[in-house]
Amino acid sequence: MICLGIESTAHTFGASIIESDLDKTNYEKATCKILSNEKKTYTTTSGGMIPRELSEHHYKHATQIIGQSLDVAKINLKEIDLIAFSQGPGIGNALRVGANTARQLSIKTNKPLIGVNHCVAHLEIGRKLCAAKDPILLYASGANTQIICYENSYYRVFGETLDTGIGNFLDSFGRNLGLGFPAGPILSELYYEGKELIELPYTVKGMDLAFSGLLTAATRKIKEVERRKIRKEDLVYSTMHYAFAMLTEVTERALAHTEKNEIVLGGGVGCSKPLQQMVESMCKDRGAKLFIPPNQVMVDNAAMIGWTGTLMYKAKVKTSINQSMILPKQRTDDIKVTWRK
Repeated sequence: MICLGIESTAHTFGASIIESDLDKTNYEKATCKILSNEKKTYTTTSGGMIPRELSEHHYKHATQIIGQSLDVAKINLKEIDLIAFSQGPGIGNALRVGANTARQLSIKTNKPLIGVNHCVAHLEIGRKLCAAKDPILLYASGANTQIICYENSYYRVFGETLDTGIGNFLDSFGRNLGLGFPAGPILSELYYEGKELIELPYTVKGMDLAFSGLLTAATRKIKEVERRKIRKEDLVYSTMHYAFAMLTEVTERALAHTEKNEIVLGGGVGCSKPLQQMVESMCKDRGAKLFIPPNQVMVDNAAMIGWTGTLMYKAKVKTSINQSMILPKQRTDDIKVTWRK
């Protein structure tokens, strides 16, 4: 079975070819071969993501990226068995490009169309590639920050941000520091140059967390950096340390509540070494196992859409053209997980 996956929830337009024998065997034995996983990412030196420019970027590169993905996989479009696309959540202008492209290809090839939840896809690709049985997903990306696990036929959200996603928080902080977009990789480098922990707000409310107070306080501290009262590296270290400690605390509470013993990281911020080290330390203390998927499937990517679409197709899920509208505010726990027993 061969699936073309299309991802376009935010700054990345991606296309992937996934080959699997899931139609012939069960989940545990099934293969998930990523034959290609191509993408083009929108970047700026200032200003973050501008929706109009985002859609222009995706439409400009869509045909090229899909063709490139087919070429790398050495697959002809006629050999595709199904087409999966990210239906939500995400930025409307970006989602629309992927959905329109997927519809056109579905009509052209007369192949089944499957709309995939982006957040669920992060968990499914991590679960498969890491061979995790029943993990909690610490999902840390631009607009989404959730602690997710499977309970009673749904992926339940046990904790989440009450305001902005961790990735958007880091990008806003980085932009205020004069860094480009995305700022996360540069901030992670500066983190290790920090030496002194500066006191900043720490906001955890039960199982939820908030970053706006931390962002405001850290931004105000930039003036002290400019006056050379504190080091930029120390401010970056402190800001990231507080944010990641909040994520780790809520994840640890989810472990205790659910009595599960596996964690999978997902989302672009999951690639951050400081976050990985902090969560790994917590897991060692609790006797839990941490799974870190390859970076190429933690950032926004089409391989996870193709694999999850394959799982859904196996469970007889299909999306008609009339049902293929974008769902920018679709939640993780809106989706009934019919492909898991």
